[in-house]
Amino acid sequence: MYTTAFLDIPPLRRAAGTVRLPGSKSISNRVLLLAALSAGRTEVHDLLDSDDTRVMLQALQQLGCGVQRLGPTAVAVQGLGGQLAQRHAQLFLGNAGTAMRPLTAALAVLTAQHGGVFELSGVPRMHERPIGDLVDALRRLGADVTYLGQPGYPPLRVQGPATLHLQAPIQVRGDVSSQFLTALLLALPLAARPHPITVEVVGELISKPYVDITLKLLQRFGVAVQRDGWQRFTIPAGSAYRTPGTVHVEGDASAASYFIAAGALAASDAALTIEGVGLASIQGDIAFAEAARAMGARIEGEANRLHVRRGAWPLRALDLDCNAIPDAAMTLAVMALYADGPCTLRNIGSWRVKETDRIAAMATELRKFGAVVEEGPDWLRVHPLGADGTGWRAASVHTYDDHRMAMCASLAAFNPARRPVRIQDPRCVAKTFPDYFETLWQVVQADPADIPVICIDGPSACGKGTLAAAVAQRLGYHVLDSGALYRLLGLAAQRAGVPTDDAALADAAVAERLAALAAQLPARFADGRIWLGDEDVTDEVRSEAAGAAASRVSALPAVRTALLQAQRRWRRLPGLVADGRDMGTVVFPDAPLKVYLTAGVAERARRRHEQLRARGEHASIDDLLAELEARDARDRTRSVAALKPAEDALLLDNTHQTIEQSVQTVLDWWQQRRPFAPEREGLAAGSS
Repeated sequence: MYTTAFLDIPPLRRAAGTVRLPGSKSISNRVLLLAALSAGRTEVHDLLDSDDTRVMLQALQQLGCGVQRLGPTAVAVQGLGGQLAQRHAQLFLGNAGTAMRPLTAALAVLTAQHGGVFELSGVPRMHERPIGDLVDALRRLGADVTYLGQPGYPPLRVQGPATLHLQAPIQVRGDVSSQFLTALLLALPLAARPHPITVEVVGELISKPYVDITLKLLQRFGVAVQRDGWQRFTIPAGSAYRTPGTVHVEGDASAASYFIAAGALAASDAALTIEGVGLASIQGDIAFAEAARAMGARIEGEANRLHVRRGAWPLRALDLDCNAIPDAAMTLAVMALYADGPCTLRNIGSWRVKETDRIAAMATELRKFGAVVEEGPDWLRVHPLGADGTGWRAASVHTYDDHRMAMCASLAAFNPARRPVRIQDPRCVAKTFPDYFETLWQVVQADPADIPVICIDGPSACGKGTLAAAVAQRLGYHVLDSGALYRLLGLAAQRAGVPTDDAALADAAVAERLAALAAQLPARFADGRIWLGDEDVTDEVRSEAAGAAASRVSALPAVRTALLQAQRRWRRLPGLVADGRDMGTVVFPDAPLKVYLTAGVAERARRRHEQLRARGEHASIDDLLAELEARDARDRTRSVAALKPAEDALLLDNTHQTIEQSVQTVLDWWQQRRPFAPEREGLAAGSS
């Protein structure tokens, strides 16, 4: 998951491959609560691992449920059997409406029967999301619910005991959020003895497919709610939750919409396959597939898999009532940029009370790309940009701490004008899809020339590796330590019995063997560590002996040729910071930013001496100084890729700079080369 202040997405050209979806948020949190309310142990598999499910699991543990992790996406929940193991708790529920609304209702019913006091709160945006219609229904029921802040909004206090009035139908509005009805349907089976309980919806019920998910899951846990249209729901007398033992969560159909869209936009050569959800999904957002088909996408479905290809181009405009797919409809708003006429999304008033005011937010951000966007109380109309690339602008998208704004905006990177897209605060996708961007990179491609590279070259011990790693971390880019590649080659040669002393390297056969090793070198950099195959060799390759061997083998033309293509393959989405001695002159001559880093040789010797002391190694500063001077001379005079600045490199002498000062200098230079230059976007602030 990216925790950077922003993430720049280069122009994307193609989509193909296979993606596995995370578990559905809507199903995950419903199943967790149902498991908690049932008696016995429930194993939940393929669970979404995200901010929303984490706050739900934490709340259930505070209430006394046993929660056992069975794996990254599997838990076992020991349910409460309709009782309260704890009578007091303060529950923080983040911005998870699928936790706040049903837990409020469940605790209102449980405290009325068993007593207790619970406070429920969240992030500031949660305290702006209405809950008054649910509270009104619970109060009419007889529950004791108090606002702790602004009336109509969380935070709340729920306490008891209280007398519940279950004989008359319980009324709840359905035109603001279907989660209010879902909350009551999940909570009221706890009180359905000995009489049936009826819930009546006042007004039109929005997002009916989400209620249908609730009904299907209630039945899975032993409660068969009788539905009279979408206005009247009856919970039978004697209803009680029973664990099904094991539940498997479907892949998230809302998340599928981004990859369906990617396939519709760019899967021209081969299909983009989406695993975890099929056309027969119980999730209403699977209807997005039909909307995408209406716009021209070619979609084939299996039981648990979708295959998407690009069809009509430009996409066909549509005018659609999106009441049934409010979350997935946001993806249509971005697809509309690629249509052959204006697209109108109707009946989306619920967008106004989501993680942000999504109608206003979407209109504001799409205009940054150059689009004309109209908005109304419950509708949005998006006019397309040119299919030939005219009218498109590079845009820095504000995400409003809204996961769907970030994921939708990424699709604008397929624009035919080849403009990059900046996503501010990419971490917000953690709410439902923490690895969204990493997953996206697996199934999309960019032209290599469009993937940005920052080159940092310089002599030994100038700090280029440290600087490159820090800059890459701040930008969310990959890092290539080319010096480590040569060090790894020296280590691999040692283990293979290939000599690397000066005399041996004069032998053409030895050079050939080293080149063969270099061509297949299994190098990997991760979390500041260096790997040779499956072995962490960080400490070994940082030794002085490894450095000296690297300097010798790197002078061999055959070795450099073998490693050249390997180094260029490190140019991967979303970008790369490469350090070495010829990154800007030989390996990435088209890099948009080249930095030549240097420092006085005495200062470099001092730094190297401190590094060795920190590792418990002993060396004379005079010896280190002599070795660095000799290495500099050797690197500057070698016949292949001699050490020198690229003609367009910016010189940075860090003799008297801290690492943070050097990092900021490079980031400032980089910002000047990006199309988002007027906006600072938190470069100085670093990671969030």
